[in-house]
Order: sequence, then structure tokens, then C-alpha cells
Amino acid sequence: MNHKSGFNQLNMMPAHRKAVMRNMMTVLFKHERITTTRAKAKEVQRFAEKEITRAKIDSVHNRRMVGRKISDEAILAKLFTDIAPRFKDRAGGYTRVLRLGERKVDAADMVILELVERKDDGKKAERDKRKAQKAEKKAKEKAAEEAKA
Repeated sequence: MNHKSGFNQLNMMPAHRKAVMRNMMTVLFKHERITTTRAKAKEVQRFAEKEITRAKIDSVHNRRMVGRKISDEAILAKLFTDIAPRFKDRAGGYTRVLRLGERKVDAADMVILELVERKDDGKKAERDKRKAQKAEKKAKEKAAEEAKA
């Protein structure tokens, strides 16, 4: 049996497929989240996880090996100084795939591929703060009603 020995060719020529994978990995590390088709996401996930594992040890050799796939110096630096240290204690599984449904045009399965431990851009903290304020306000109103009764 020859299980799990291949990869998804994505109906592309090898040079095009490599370019797409490198570009999607670069964008994933830049924005920490991308929306794409399920097949592409699963292929990118394989490569991205290997690069993050390699980036956990910051050495000249590892920078050059990862630099083969990621040509943007700023993204390469971000991977080694910001992203990889977040996953120091994690043994694997640095990305997740969240399903979105089907694309209307061609019914392709669309997903979000994101890093598991994403940096908050402040929105989550603001949302939690508003929820806490609402809960506090409700508690005060309830206490005031009970005091009246």
C-alpha cells in the first residue's frame, strides 16, 4: 500500500504550484490568516507547519533554508522573531482550517487558514471590554430593581 506518499497537484504545473505555495505561505505569515479553497489550504498548511518548526531554532542555516521558500526579508524576520517564538512550547499543529462553505461561482469549498495563536489586533480586547460593561450595567439595573421591591 502506498498511503500518504503523494501530494495534491492542484491541476497546476510544478513551477506554478511552487510559486502559489510560496506566495500563500508568505501571505499567511504576513497577515496570519488567509481565505482560500480547501485543497490549497491543506497543501499550504503542510509547508507552513514545516517552516514554523524550522524557524523555532534561529540559526543562519535555518534562516537560509526558510529563505528558499519566503523571499521577503521582512516576513522572514517576522517569522523568526515574532511567529515562531509564540509556538516554542507547541509540538505541532500551528495552523487551523475553518470552513466557510461553498463559493457561489464554482461551488468550491472555501476555508480560512490561520495560525492557531494569532496576535490580537485589539478588536477582541475591545469586544470583551464591551461585554463586561454590558454585564456590569445589567447587574446594576437588577440590583436597583431589587432595592425598589
